Amino acid sequence: MASILPLELVHVRLAIGDTLIADDFTLTLAAGAPTIVVGANGAGKSTLLRLCHGLAAPSAGTIAWARDPKGHQAMVFQRPSMLRRSALANVAYGLKLRGVPRGVRTEIARDRLRRVGLEAIAERPARVLSGGEQARVALARAWALDPQILFLDEPTANLDPAATRALEDILGDMAEEGTKIVMTTHNLGQARRLGADIVFLHRGRVIEHAPVERFFKSPGTPEAAAYLAGELPW
Repeated sequence: MASILPLELVHVRLAIGDTLIADDFTLTLAAGAPTIVVGANGAGKSTLLRLCHGLAAPSAGTIAWARDPKGHQAMVFQRPSMLRRSALANVAYGLKLRGVPRGVRTEIARDRLRRVGLEAIAERPARVLSGGEQARVALARAWALDPQILFLDEPTANLDPAATRALEDILGDMAEEGTKIVMTTHNLGQARRLGADIVFLHRGRVIEHAPVERFFKSPGTPEAAAYLAGELPW
């Protein structure tokens, strides 16, 4: 299957009324190891993912894929919504929408739940699961669609350290199998653990895009240096 990547954003702006949400997103996301997006609150991290995923349309600029991304990308939100169904039915739902036969989609859904360590609770109502378990169900649901690229908006923000590590392991498995991970986080330790490259946003602009070690050891902009030092960017 031909890759939908790279994804190129060129001078992308997003305005809602008189409020400028994204000032100038210019960025290329290529296939390969995970890309981690960091920046202060309000920098535009979630907006970037929503634009890439197609949940928001740019007011100006261009967003271009190598080929039609329909059916080949997925997104997991910080607080994923669970249907009033079992964990298994939640994972199978996207496959049902694609017209996958019941037996096949059930088999795939059970496999993905097994891969995220939840096979034993497949029949339990998804909405009664813990936050960490729901996060893993959401990952399994996305994984079932075999996306070439997966966007994740702070998926571990509300999880304890054990649940965070479990989710990171799953993302590592997905990346090893060829899914491009693009993820926002405020956890700089996590960014170093997971990322091959870092995108740093400041006030709706891509200020820096660099390999992970270079970004942390020698940030190329005053804004990035201030952010890493724990100071609020100006």
